[in-house]
Amino acid sequence: MKDKNLLADNNTSTLDELTEQANQIIENLEKEKDLNNSIESYQQLLKLNNIIEKKFHKKFKFISKETNKKVKEISKKK
Repeated sequence: MKDKNLLADNNTSTLDELTEQANQIIENLEKEKDLNNSIESYQQLLKLNNIIEKKFHKKFKFISKETNKKVKEISKKK
């Protein structure tokens, strides 16, 4: 699965949903005895982590921008 495909598949998912997917992968990896069978799952987990990180940063920027906007509006009123 390519990173772009994984990103497109999860583009509409919330951070909570993506985190749940990551937790499921982690649970499956912890149960796996043979690490050779886990390579694809590790790769999926890394890609999912990147997607979560990008969504988190995007949400953080949005919140910061909105907060700054509201602070400026309040400052203008005074």
